[in-house]
Amino acid sequence: MADAAPTAAAVEATLFKDEVTGEMISKSEFKRRNKQREKDAAKAAKAASAPPPAAKKEVAASEPEEEQDPRMYFENRSKLVQKLRQTQDPSPYPHKFDVSISIPHFIEKFSSLEAGARLDKATVSVAGRLHNARASGKNLIFYDLHAEGEKIQILASSQDIERDFHEVTKYIRRGDIVGVKGFPGKSKKGELSIIPKDIILLTPCLRMLPTAHYGFKDQETRYRMRYLDLIMNNNVRNKFTTRAKIINYLRRFLDNLGFLEVETPMMNMIAGGATAKPFVTHHNDLKLDLFMRIAPELFLKELVVGGIDRVYEIGKQFRNEGIDMTHNPEFTTCEFYMAYADMYDIMEITETLLSGMVKTLTGGYKVKYHPEGPEGKEWELDFTPPFRRIQMIPELEKILKCTFPPANVLGDEEGRAFLDDLCKKNKVDCSSPRTSARMLDKLVGEYLEVQCISPAFITEHPQMMSPLAKAHRTTPGLCERFECFVATKEICNAYTELNDPFDQRERFEQQAADKAAGDDEAQMVDEVFCNALEYGLPPTGGWGLGLDRLTMFLTDSNNIKEVLLFPAMKPETQEQETQREHFLAKQVDPKAENTEIGVRSN
Repeated sequence: MADAAPTAAAVEATLFKDEVTGEMISKSEFKRRNKQREKDAAKAAKAASAPPPAAKKEVAASEPEEEQDPRMYFENRSKLVQKLRQTQDPSPYPHKFDVSISIPHFIEKFSSLEAGARLDKATVSVAGRLHNARASGKNLIFYDLHAEGEKIQILASSQDIERDFHEVTKYIRRGDIVGVKGFPGKSKKGELSIIPKDIILLTPCLRMLPTAHYGFKDQETRYRMRYLDLIMNNNVRNKFTTRAKIINYLRRFLDNLGFLEVETPMMNMIAGGATAKPFVTHHNDLKLDLFMRIAPELFLKELVVGGIDRVYEIGKQFRNEGIDMTHNPEFTTCEFYMAYADMYDIMEITETLLSGMVKTLTGGYKVKYHPEGPEGKEWELDFTPPFRRIQMIPELEKILKCTFPPANVLGDEEGRAFLDDLCKKNKVDCSSPRTSARMLDKLVGEYLEVQCISPAFITEHPQMMSPLAKAHRTTPGLCERFECFVATKEICNAYTELNDPFDQRERFEQQAADKAAGDDEAQMVDEVFCNALEYGLPPTGGWGLGLDRLTMFLTDSNNIKEVLLFPAMKPETQEQETQREHFLAKQVDPKAENTEIGVRSN
């Protein structure tokens, strides 16, 4: 186990309180801020002794802040809000604001108004975040109000606001969350607006938002600050809306087929149900190491043994493996098990599910996808059923122009030697341990998966690759299994379930031998599951789908982090944190530059 993390008291002892902002900060940051404030004070004193400059128009609180120093913005804003917290005139954090209509509903209800129209009698209240403010003289300000992925204009005029116009607008800044009471209308240019009688500050935004012009585009920073990503990039919200629709469609589809949704344990004494390296955690009371689950499969099949003939689970899995464009240590899957079905029934269900889902979400069967990002090549993913079906061994024999040994010896030393020579001959890399299953998997990845742009099934795997699948009914050594690939990546794995307890125990023992040989991903013998099989598992079809990858393809995202709200990230170094702060400063002021004591503006 790793060393214990520092206690809260130890961490607290290393932090210093910034008396201006109230933050607890590191010693180096504390020194940096004090040094900068001394420098600013000296600069201010020098400016005070200089002859007074020509009169300059005062910048109203509601006007754009782009010309202000982004480094000082947070400090100045914090001082103001701290003052308002004390005076409560007005309270910067009121407890409640009654919203009578959402912005999407407001748009739906009033978008048909004619240009220049005003519904003075139709009083409504809306709330959201301010993104832009444009002043037109002293008595007219236009704001953009965003909420729930939509926006409307606030057309604030001194003749409509019932309180003092300056008092209402002087504390409002871009990024603030406000409540607006007023009536709907359209500007002379035809832009749908709410014409306010009052604007109430609900939550001030202490930090300056990136400008709309420069945006918030850096991938690393977006993933670490997803909240700001969602504020600035509406397309990000759309991706997660699509993700929710995918899960909802899947749940309704299975419910309509009579499946029962269940939940199974996240921590287990044995990591079973898949071939993967698990995370280890520790239960203090039991004094026992446990594995975070890598799949719910064995529990779900135990439920089928118990008489729940159609069962599914949507949930998180955890695999202690690499992080790349299509893999995250924790990910979401759906698995279902259907008694009295086989692999071929499940294949038809998969075609119906995926094609119907794509048709419902997009209006057609074809989806555009850019595997190298928006500027790269474009693929067309065609989900029109039926999907292509590829038999694994015959297709490899056709491509590599060779004849494989019988499937029932591929797992023996003879088969291992053949696959080893085949990989070397075709320069297909496979790291140790060079087991038959691993080498064959590499060959499939090199020659078959790359063919699968539109959805395709790769079928009839050797038994040694599938310890939980039932033996093929006609070909010894093969099993009844398929994988569904889209855009060269696996999204779905299914098979006719192995329900022979004698055969299952032999398969587990072979996996245990592979683990002893150094294969960390091989499974262990699960005696509880073997015991359950001895009570009788009916003929069953089982299926698993990776929801994150499917969402990638249906939202045109080539990186799995794009479809995970909070993806796994490496800890930032001090240098990387400084670079991120500088990047954010550049978004609000392109003249900002790095200095010895942090970020400043020229």
